[in-house]
Amino acid sequence: MSEEHVTEVEALYQQLHAVLDQIRAVDTTPTSADAIMKVAEEHERAYRRMSGIGHRRVLDVSDRGLVGELGYRGLLDLMLHRLRIPDARRRMTHMRFVAEMYSLQGELMEPRYAHLADAIADGDAAPAHVDVVIETIRKIPSSVPADVQDAAEALMADFARTLTPKQLTAAGVHLLERIDPDGSLVDDADRKKRRQMSLGNQDSQSMSELDAVLSPKARAMLEVLFAAWAAPGMNNPDDENSPSGVESDADIEKLKEAAKRDRRTPAQCRHDAFEAMLKAVLDGGALGKSHRGLPPHLVVKIDESELRKRAGVGTTATGSHLPIKDVLEIAAEAQWHLAVFKDHTAQPLYLGTSKRLASRAQRLALFAQPGGSGCSTPGCSQPIAHAEIHHAEKDWAKGGRTNIDETAPACPRHNRMVGPKPGQWTTRIIREGPDAGRAGWSLNPVSGPPPPPRVNRIHEVGELFEHYLRGGSISEAPRPPETPSPARPTTPPAGGVRPRRRQRKKRTLVRRIGRDPLVRPRRGRPEPIVRQLSDESVPTSRRRPDLVQDQQ
Repeated sequence: MSEEHVTEVEALYQQLHAVLDQIRAVDTTPTSADAIMKVAEEHERAYRRMSGIGHRRVLDVSDRGLVGELGYRGLLDLMLHRLRIPDARRRMTHMRFVAEMYSLQGELMEPRYAHLADAIADGDAAPAHVDVVIETIRKIPSSVPADVQDAAEALMADFARTLTPKQLTAAGVHLLERIDPDGSLVDDADRKKRRQMSLGNQDSQSMSELDAVLSPKARAMLEVLFAAWAAPGMNNPDDENSPSGVESDADIEKLKEAAKRDRRTPAQCRHDAFEAMLKAVLDGGALGKSHRGLPPHLVVKIDESELRKRAGVGTTATGSHLPIKDVLEIAAEAQWHLAVFKDHTAQPLYLGTSKRLASRAQRLALFAQPGGSGCSTPGCSQPIAHAEIHHAEKDWAKGGRTNIDETAPACPRHNRMVGPKPGQWTTRIIREGPDAGRAGWSLNPVSGPPPPPRVNRIHEVGELFEHYLRGGSISEAPRPPETPSPARPTTPPAGGVRPRRRQRKKRTLVRRIGRDPLVRPRRGRPEPIVRQLSDESVPTSRRRPDLVQDQQ
């Protein structure tokens, strides 16, 4: 971009980055202890101020209508994939309360929590303080007058300037006790407003955290479940002789023996009871016959070679990952389906009839194909259980056919973003190359020719990882064989490193490899696998263009 086209705000951010480069390179060795403490405080103040300014930058993007023009489903989608904000949902919650927003009439309104926004602008309140204030104000009964709620927000914002988030939480407890000391102001509307249940992401062991705020009725029913299903010895997955189901239906003597063998904690008993109850619901048909064309049961996809070797991870239609041990246990009681693809590509042999809605067999076949675990739009992570079947080759209204080789999964929002206008998507089925049979998506530009179609790689990161471990690479073509390294010179070059120091570095690197399970030694220079999965760390010549969403 030429200098005369740089706007004022762009120039300021360029200056900011230049100052950050200077700060990063400065030597603090000769600085006094008092000065070090002061600059540490100033750095945190700057960080807090930048968090508030960042809200306005994100809202600028939304106010200009760029979300739709760039092909994103919504602002949250843009924040996650274009801006790569890790806590996007949290940021959106903060923006609703502490950022200036435009009304429907185009008037810039002050923040909902104006006092807290001032504390952030001054650099006195961090995002963690915002979390505490929002959570505290939300717990104030709705029957409390508005002026009291405003005074409570001002008080909490004032406390946020001096207290830590933990201390601020304690202050919020005292505030709520003062507002409603006997709990008489809380009504059913307040309880309904707070009810929630959130399922966290799977961690490195495929485990997930469940966070919930239960209504009194839901808690009471859950306690009945635990009382009947979570007794010692009941529904123990580690004991094949453990009774299953309800305690009252179990054999008394068999239950007593199972209870003696039970080494689970009460929390683990409740977890296993909850799991057994979910299995009973799935097996009992309580979820109906179909959900978006798929059976409302556990639908798991795994490669046949991984199943044969008893190693790998299965992918469910809802987007979860299952270790091979769990897959085998489920498969022992499941109905199997075998998917066959033409010439080992993503083109399934099965062809459906020309009906508007895809059949269950077609949906299962689409799920089985590479990358078919979810929405086919580049960058979208919605699983296939939440997706529709999109006529990717030609729209149904324009004569498109519901054939297996002309359709692809697409989440409802992206399915409705397909069209001829700028900011909408154009789709087609790729017929040649390694992605043959998959849906290619092109974002319609405001002017000029459309970009080449891209496919979604988000759902196949595990497949790419396994391909890498088998000796391939993340790029389309296999990694070329490495040439032998030249023999080391017997004398070090001028200004170079002595051979002894090189050997010491090599020994240190080998020891580090032995400790890190994600580092795999190869011929020549050892290379961490995790570095290959990072877009910025992979050289341009070795990147797979569609692995990470190409930003328009």
